[in-house]
Amino acid sequence: MARFEWRTSLCAPDFPAAAFEALRLLVTDHTPFNSLGWLHAAEQALDSHQRLHILLGWEADELRLCLPLVVSREPFFGIRFRVVRHLGYPLADRLALLSQLNARDLRQALVFIRQRIPHALLQLNELCEPANEHGGLNEWMLLSSTGERRLSCRAPVHQISDADRQEVSGDPRYKLRRARKRIAACGAQVRRIIPDAHSMGPLLQAISEVEAVSWKGDEGVGIFATPRSRQWIENAFTALAAHGLVRVVTLELDGRCISYRLGLLEQGRLYDYNLAFLPQYADLGSGRVLLEEWIRWGLDDHWRWIDASRVSLENSSHQLHERMTGQLEHWRWSFYSWRPSGLLLGLALRLWQRLKPTLQQWRAKRAAAPTAAIAKPLPGTITTEGEHASPSHSQR
Repeated sequence: MARFEWRTSLCAPDFPAAAFEALRLLVTDHTPFNSLGWLHAAEQALDSHQRLHILLGWEADELRLCLPLVVSREPFFGIRFRVVRHLGYPLADRLALLSQLNARDLRQALVFIRQRIPHALLQLNELCEPANEHGGLNEWMLLSSTGERRLSCRAPVHQISDADRQEVSGDPRYKLRRARKRIAACGAQVRRIIPDAHSMGPLLQAISEVEAVSWKGDEGVGIFATPRSRQWIENAFTALAAHGLVRVVTLELDGRCISYRLGLLEQGRLYDYNLAFLPQYADLGSGRVLLEEWIRWGLDDHWRWIDASRVSLENSSHQLHERMTGQLEHWRWSFYSWRPSGLLLGLALRLWQRLKPTLQQWRAKRAAAPTAAIAKPLPGTITTEGEHASPSHSQR
């Protein structure tokens, strides 16, 4: 059987970093968000009310499980409940569960978690592996008062091939041509950047200034929007740049960045993490041109995939939808405990799942009623059909 132990910091000098890295590389679908550089930055950005507990599982001298968990109190229905999440939430776009344990030992891990960290809810977000690879987590569902596995994202991906050496066909081709003409007319230049630890800081400063005046800055939803997230991003990307994992494409005018895409590259897969542009240059279509530059860069350096690292589940406006060759699903696993608080939250979830379809139908009928009244033609009038654009959700 596996041997378990608890740690309180990934940054401690005695943390088994080499064993952790060996485990990470064994997990096929690991991502940059599983790396120690990212997790160190996430730990350093924790609030004072959050506590980190790291469960390690060993078989002989080999590390077979590393599960860094953050405990905090979160409000539900105006009441604060104790919730446990994977370290990295909410800025980690895609995670693999760093476990090589069998289902029996992973089931035992849940027992240790509940003994060490009493909680109402344990939630693991953005896990990307198929359900049949998570036999242990399916066992966790059976051991919970309520368990839920819910789709949180279908991220479009593009597999790079020799076909990408030819100009894209269809509507994207004309959009790209128009964007290139506008960019050429204003004299802006596309630039590829592989930052290191020293150049990452000034580069992040430059792109944060772009984000600050973009719609993301206005709405406070960017990755630099709060002091905590800014510290996290600066530390994480500096650490990842030191290992050569960061890629940036920018559009520059007179030496000033006016648009960018920020990505992470590992195992031949480029995660398109963040983008922004100056509002006065919104009509250039720079995002589509920079996405095309990702693909061309991938051809030159033999990448295999370009991924939208995360998008909205509905109404996603990510431009990679135009070029995607497939999708990757992200799942959120929720495990409600048998404590009174867990039973209460689980009951509320089940009630909501029963009421939600009825509420959605009622809202749909209410929204359709005034539309039908407006659309009803008066005698002697001619009606025509028109198009309208629905609100879209951008990625980070």
